[in-house]
Amino acid sequence: MHINPYLFILPCTPGQIVWNYKDHTQHELDLNYSTRLAQLINNPNLFDINNIIDTELLDAQILTTSKIDCPAWGWDELSKIYHIGTQNIPCEHTPQNIQEWSRQYLEHCTEVLATSPAAPVRADHSPRDLIALPALAALNNDSFRNALMQRKTCRSFTGAAISLQDVGTLLYLTLGYLRERDSACDPSIAEGLSARRSSPSGGGLNACNGFLLVQHVDGLAPGVYAYHPAEHALSFVDQLPSEPLGNLLAGQHFINNLPLGLFITARLDRLWWKYQHSRAYRMAFVEAGHLSQTFQLVATALGMNTWLTGAFADDQVEALLKTSGSAEQPLFFVGCGASDGQAMCQEMRDLLQVAQP
Repeated sequence: MHINPYLFILPCTPGQIVWNYKDHTQHELDLNYSTRLAQLINNPNLFDINNIIDTELLDAQILTTSKIDCPAWGWDELSKIYHIGTQNIPCEHTPQNIQEWSRQYLEHCTEVLATSPAAPVRADHSPRDLIALPALAALNNDSFRNALMQRKTCRSFTGAAISLQDVGTLLYLTLGYLRERDSACDPSIAEGLSARRSSPSGGGLNACNGFLLVQHVDGLAPGVYAYHPAEHALSFVDQLPSEPLGNLLAGQHFINNLPLGLFITARLDRLWWKYQHSRAYRMAFVEAGHLSQTFQLVATALGMNTWLTGAFADDQVEALLKTSGSAEQPLFFVGCGASDGQAMCQEMRDLLQVAQP
């Protein structure tokens, strides 16, 4: 007898939950079942076909008659649980043709739309608090090919100020709800889900938001700002932290003079509303990736270099953005500014020069 390797156990007084994260099944065990499972984990050979608890654990696939081989995994168990647990979409029946898919998807959307969605952006502001952003700037480089060719991750910035117009252009083309697309809205799109960005979004939910970290922008005081895509405006969130930016971003102090950064967050409750399975969690990261690339290409077309990272302490960033304890979570950071174009900071280049024979 063997223990199913795709299990984790959650303490849940007065018992415990045994979760099979591969098959998306869970079982609540009382003290007797929990005690017996602990004995069998210690020694599977204690299995007794005449013990009703043992046979029920076997029927629940907590125990298995043959050993289940697991693929080699180079990271820790948490990443393994996440990867395997979100591999497949739970589906009782896979549509066999386009008509069947259409009916099934329409039924799902009708059921979802019968409930109220989470607001796409935070509602803790009033219109008078919004800081209007200027119209789009003329891009210095109109060629999409050139923007792709020239995009470069740099770690050496001059700290020169960015114009407010460039900031408005960056935000509108990355996160803004494009007014130019209003007339082309498909009539089949449900009310409240018609807003379109330049990047795709899972389910048209626009679950990702943006928070600006402003250090040096002409016409805008340093601080942290929330971007409101429907209004194409900013609202002030908080002062900049007293510590250098590098302390917030895992000690990467070469970025301390970065004039502008963008924290991309995800409103997980927007995703929960439409997609109630864990695979949807992946879509938050996919959307953040789309937005990050768009931000970088627009910044490149505006004549700036970019830098990006996922290395930061979530609790510190949540406190800065005032999202602690909420369903809005930071996923990624991308910044831009004038740069000397170096991929590495001067300090790293000095070390590499000394290390050369």
